[in-house]
Amino acid sequence: MTTQRKAPANAARRKETSRRAILTAAFDLVQEVGYAKLSIEGIAARAGVGKQTIYRWWPSKGTILFDAFLMLSEGNDGEPAALPDTGDLEADLTAVLRATVAELNDPRYDQPMRALATEIAHDPELAAAYAERLDGPLKELKRQRLRSAQQAGQLAEDLDLDVAVEMVWGPVLNRWLQHNGPLTAEFADRVVTTALNGLRPRRPGH
Repeated sequence: MTTQRKAPANAARRKETSRRAILTAAFDLVQEVGYAKLSIEGIAARAGVGKQTIYRWWPSKGTILFDAFLMLSEGNDGEPAALPDTGDLEADLTAVLRATVAELNDPRYDQPMRALATEIAHDPELAAAYAERLDGPLKELKRQRLRSAQQAGQLAEDLDLDVAVEMVWGPVLNRWLQHNGPLTAEFADRVVTTALNGLRPRRPGH
């Protein structure tokens, strides 16, 4: 009985080890050779697994790269990390946007993230998976932080939280994607200040 219990557990551990090796290999290789030259064969060779092992779990290199990002973005409990909520909305959003800018400027992430953005634009199934498994949960965390501030009277009661999320995070992502200006911590600070000036409760007579 003990042997029977250990066998499935060992198999599950081996499967998870192989899965993480594949995702790490894909993430590392796309930085080294670029997305156009990234191949299932190359990922398999780097991870030390057979191609068929990869194809059993993923239909394309785009889906592998997406799962690699999911692995990197998950917290210890398998969920995206919550946004800070110290009670100071401006300080919290500034810290989050500065961290976002630092990640977008990190050479380790730039090429993989741009490749993933391109694939999402051309693959409806991958776009749907991205919306459901990564972008959607992250947006909900952002809405929750803004909702908390709204309930504390720090934001207007009639504020559209979905639009507010786009106003805070959109400029940073747009500047990164289009290379239309320097992406700096100072820019993140200005985005937060400008957005909150328009999102805070309106004073009577204004």
